Amino acid sequence: MISRAVEAEILRLYHAEGWPIGTIARQLPVHHGTVRRVLWQSGVTAVRESVRISKLDAYVPFIQETFERYPKLRASRLYRMVCERGYVGSPHHFRHMVARWRPRPAAEAYLRLRTLQGE
Repeated sequence: MISRAVEAEILRLYHAEGWPIGTIARQLPVHHGTVRRVLWQSGVTAVRESVRISKLDAYVPFIQETFERYPKLRASRLYRMVCERGYVGSPHHFRHMVARWRPRPAAEAYLRLRTLQGE
């Protein structure tokens, strides 16, 4: 249980200063879940999260369309195709991000049989 003064300080730092939850939790030695609870009880429904823009965002429709036509295309080849269209990012980061949009094979059901010795 935290005091009303700490709750008021949490609300002040969040609303007036614009601090994120993690920073508030570090500065006032409380758990981040406690900060979230205080904000929720005060009526803050959607907690702000920053959305970062990626260099790859402009090429996502092209990547998805290419994977629909060629689902087994390697990321290195796709990287060269995107670079020809103006992408200037790292190939390592590209491979990491492309894994999100790569189509996954359907899961297969299987039955594992166990036999006794001598059967």
